[in-house]
Amino acid sequence: MQDQGEMSFWDHLEELRWTLFRSVLALSVFAVALFAFMRGEGGIFDRLVLAPTRGDFITYRLFCKAGSHFGVVSDFCDETFRIDIFNIKMASQFFTHMTTSLWMALVLTFPYLMFEMWRFIRPALYDHEQRNVRLVFLFGTVMFFVGCAVGYFTVFPLTLRFLATYQISTAITEQVSLESYMDNFLMLIFIMGLVFEMPLLSWLLSKLGLLHRSFFHRYRRHAVVTLLVAAAFITPSGDPFTLSLVFIPLYILYEISAFFASPEAEVAEA
Repeated sequence: MQDQGEMSFWDHLEELRWTLFRSVLALSVFAVALFAFMRGEGGIFDRLVLAPTRGDFITYRLFCKAGSHFGVVSDFCDETFRIDIFNIKMASQFFTHMTTSLWMALVLTFPYLMFEMWRFIRPALYDHEQRNVRLVFLFGTVMFFVGCAVGYFTVFPLTLRFLATYQISTAITEQVSLESYMDNFLMLIFIMGLVFEMPLLSWLLSKLGLLHRSFFHRYRRHAVVTLLVAAAFITPSGDPFTLSLVFIPLYILYEISAFFASPEAEVAEA
């Protein structure tokens, strides 16, 4: 290990304190900046957070064009589509302003936070371990952003369109509250970011000898059915074109996870 014996316990504690300070400072700076540009008609909240509530959202327009190209009649071509968000609690808009700024700051500073974590643990690793962990952090960061993008551009808008327009009875007027909208918005995007860490988790478990590539081969058919059900739940409109747009990325993610898992023979030799 490098420099491990040269640093005392208090030195490590001091280094941890500065690591946390720099991380919190970066998070705070981004949160304040986002808070300042969140309000207004041209603000981040209207242009980014509420964009899926309007029929001109980029995902709807792309799905409409793709469906027309393949001769599929799609509901996404309805440009009059709109979901009105209402608020009944006096302080909800202010707290939503704060929490949204903080969550978006957390996503944007994620690479820097991972870098700070890497810099703190680096002295305790051997040279070859440093190279491996550096690649792991880089790959994990990229996959997290890809997952958040898939959640924002695909999973959330498709789920929103279905749930916000679903009616069990015409006597019921559908209204979406601000709290409900934001809970689903943040949850689905963050969950998809974590789901896309599955290849990284697969690699770590295989290194510990807890997961082998044969597991993915053995349960591939089960995974296909499960992913199809998950895709159908996200896009329950029944449109096969839209269903495939959700299913294919999930299945590719499954195969990438299988690729990163070590073969059983290699694990046994290690």
